[in-house]
Amino acid sequence: MKLYGFFNSSASYRVRIALALKGIDYQSIGVNIRVGEQKTAEFSRLNPMGLVPAWITDKGESLGQSLAIIDWLDRHYPLTPLLPAEDPHRMRVMEIAGAISCDIHPINNRRVLDYLSEELHITEEAKQRWYDHWIRQGLSAVEQLLQHNSSGQFCVGDVPTLADCCLIPQWANALRMGCDLRDYPRCRTVYETCIRLPAFIAAAPENQPEKI
Repeated sequence: MKLYGFFNSSASYRVRIALALKGIDYQSIGVNIRVGEQKTAEFSRLNPMGLVPAWITDKGESLGQSLAIIDWLDRHYPLTPLLPAEDPHRMRVMEIAGAISCDIHPINNRRVLDYLSEELHITEEAKQRWYDHWIRQGLSAVEQLLQHNSSGQFCVGDVPTLADCCLIPQWANALRMGCDLRDYPRCRTVYETCIRLPAFIAAAPENQPEKI
């Protein structure tokens, strides 16, 4: 099985965390989105959206979209489940994962930021304000969700789930972009817990063989 991804892509990072938590062996293939390798015809056959990651299953089937890949992993490798079987934990995990992957990440990812600069010609200062605004709005909501869930060391329950797979890359990106994260103590607790775990360490951008 193969994972096509970029070391600093938060969507790729999510899938790497899931693979590491489940202990799944796979081949990692770097796709350099800084030079547009994700836009090639060859890669588009794997993921028509022209985005990383792309997953090649043990049957040679290709699958894009990080949440779809993690769902596939959870169904085919059910040990160490990342989606709880029953509510209320399952619905809370999906709620947090959706808040991050659908509401925060898409409007702050690289192709959006590049469009703001290259097509709309906004300044770097204005682009930073854009990024900060959506991080504040999104993480404020996630922080409230964690409070409502009475979260402890992880987003939901006592073990990492899909929600943690989504939060840690988003938090890491916000740190890298210099965002003020002082108002999200529960998010910070989850982040600081997770990054000490072997699976999260193995999945971290700085530990990827194709780091560029």
